[in-house]
Amino acid sequence: MALDGAEWLSGAQLIAEALKAQNIEYMFGIVGIPVTEIAIAAQATGIRYVGMRNEQAACYAASTVGYLTGRPGVCLVVSGPGLIHALGGMANANMNCWPLLVIGGSSDRNQDTMGAFQEFPQVEACRLYSKFSARPSSLETIPTIIEKAVRTSIYGRPGACYIDIPGDFVNLQINKNSVKYVECCLPPPVSLAEHSAVSAAASVISHSRQPLLIIGKGAAYSRAEDSIRRLVDQCELPFLPTPMGKGVVPDNHPNCVAAARSRALLHADVIVLLGARLNWILHFGLPPRFRPDVKVIQVDICAEELGNNVRPVATLLGDINAVTKQILEEFSRGLWKYPSDTEWWKRLRETIKNNEEKAQALALQKSLPMNYYTVFHHVKKLLPKDCFLVSEGANTMDIGRTMLPNNYPRHRLDAGTFGTMGVGLGFAIAAAMVAKDRTPNKQVVCVEGDSAFGFSGMEVETICRYKLPILIIIVNNNGIYSGLDADSWKEILKFGEPSTCALPNFLLPNSHYEQVMSAFGGKGYFVKTPEELQNALKASLEEKQVPSLINVMIDPLSARKQQDFPWLTRSNM
Repeated sequence: MALDGAEWLSGAQLIAEALKAQNIEYMFGIVGIPVTEIAIAAQATGIRYVGMRNEQAACYAASTVGYLTGRPGVCLVVSGPGLIHALGGMANANMNCWPLLVIGGSSDRNQDTMGAFQEFPQVEACRLYSKFSARPSSLETIPTIIEKAVRTSIYGRPGACYIDIPGDFVNLQINKNSVKYVECCLPPPVSLAEHSAVSAAASVISHSRQPLLIIGKGAAYSRAEDSIRRLVDQCELPFLPTPMGKGVVPDNHPNCVAAARSRALLHADVIVLLGARLNWILHFGLPPRFRPDVKVIQVDICAEELGNNVRPVATLLGDINAVTKQILEEFSRGLWKYPSDTEWWKRLRETIKNNEEKAQALALQKSLPMNYYTVFHHVKKLLPKDCFLVSEGANTMDIGRTMLPNNYPRHRLDAGTFGTMGVGLGFAIAAAMVAKDRTPNKQVVCVEGDSAFGFSGMEVETICRYKLPILIIIVNNNGIYSGLDADSWKEILKFGEPSTCALPNFLLPNSHYEQVMSAFGGKGYFVKTPEELQNALKASLEEKQVPSLINVMIDPLSARKQQDFPWLTRSNM
């Protein structure tokens, strides 16, 4: 807008232009007072806006863009309750170390402390869930604040950042000449480990008798797949991926020991952590799941992570990809290779064979209702090898991780470090948006437990509205961990009100979740047999324009196969 010969911008336009200058491509959110104009302005600059049905799912989606592209997605929310709903997504992004930018509207500045509409101490609240939380002091400073937030989200250990926008900023006009414009921030600096630490690590590895590489999602984020694949191939080392480290080196690589996970962790004498943390997912690196004398080599971008729970014999601080190349260079000088005929390899291969045979026996059971293994056996046969695979639920996610392979990096998205339920559809929407722009023929498949689907099921409407051909597979056992069949449910109700006699983990039997998809114009399938499942999968995967939901009924008491070790009683993500 031009007034008196000057070019004027609204606060909303200025925010959108500043985001565009930082190469922001995607925005997810729910509009309302006072942020609607920001979403409209963002679209005018070419930023894609996806209107979600819940701020939490919007935040999950925006953080997924950060993980997949290395550039934060934006989550746009209204003030007060809108921001509070997004805090779960911010915490999840921080725990997963994914870049994210949340922009929240807030009450007008002249109403501070007066009990304004949805007034809340938003900047202060977000500090607990983010790396950076700030409110611009004026319109002129907005580009500077946005550049710092984007830069902070991707530098060092990635994470969430928050910018608070007072309501009166949104439509306030400013002379463009008075704005402090900022160029796009530089890519994150690539740091290398100390040469002495690299030499020490290589020496420990070359003297190990039972080595193991553990590949985490930090390696996936750093785009270290080529260098880690070279390390595995050149040194013939066994490797174990964490859930979202799957695909950095393909699951079908002969050195993958995921099917012998418990044995590999328990008996390895030297473990190299490549972007993986010794948290609950890896049992903290402690007995009885690890040897008391195990030697740990840590490669991580974050200095504060080094030495957590177990004192390492070598710490390599730096970018995972760059440090892996340093290790490769060190080994190239001596041409060291771990022998393939050791007792260690023999025991690992025996365990892999034994566990795969057990899973196969369960998968081939003919009894109805189906069990988890039978469902995943048929899904695996038809699943595109390069699809984005989103997974959440308890048994659905745990068993699916072992049964459904990943051969490409950053193609598996699940509950992650925070163990968050409800992420599935937000993750899938983000993956589908990125795929639409970058790899249009790539499919997104979201495998959910029935309980997990309930957290964000209304996002099916979002999927249909934006014509995202996502395939959702619900593995339905009528409950959380386990449930009841319809007849048993009727018997339970004879004893009184469900709130007093039904166990807390029971859900309504035979719920027709596929009708949620049909209600919004997608295709829904209710299946009970392997044949019905195969037909529904084939029809859904052939459909390139319309989303589908397959509701797969399984035995409510279906569970994981018997574990090799008696202490394996909790989820082994």
